[in-house]
Amino acid sequence: MPTAKPEKPRVDGQITGLAGEFYVAAELLKRDILASITFGSAKAIDILAYNPRTRRTISVQVKATRQMNVFPIAHSRVEAVHIYVFVVLNPPGTPPRFFVVPGQVLVNEPERFSKWFKDPKFPGFSVKYVLPFEDEWKHFEEHLGAVYHLAGADA
Repeated sequence: MPTAKPEKPRVDGQITGLAGEFYVAAELLKRDILASITFGSAKAIDILAYNPRTRRTISVQVKATRQMNVFPIAHSRVEAVHIYVFVVLNPPGTPPRFFVVPGQVLVNEPERFSKWFKDPKFPGFSVKYVLPFEDEWKHFEEHLGAVYHLAGADA
């Protein structure tokens, strides 16, 4: 009688999400952009990033997956003023991959990310749709749709 293969335990989505947020925060800090991860069960922003060169604070949404797969995200929940960083964590020992997409692109060009992005039941899209945005950290330098302006920053 063949023995059944033990089932792999399901990965905790919260752990995957937190790992993605920490990796993104580290990448921003390496680029001299201050990053603060927000915590809480009903948070609207994953990271607040402050670029001292542009004197802008930017809201960042992070979507993480452990392998080249699908990012579950609904077009109806995307905010144009955020920057979205999609992270493929990869196995330990393999560096993560980052795809930096301005919220305006996601809002204004949904067809670019497949018909599934607007699917009402299981919205999202495959990693292949964000490949052109790999390591596009420049959006943190040129981002003009910042959520907050520090007092006196425009003076």
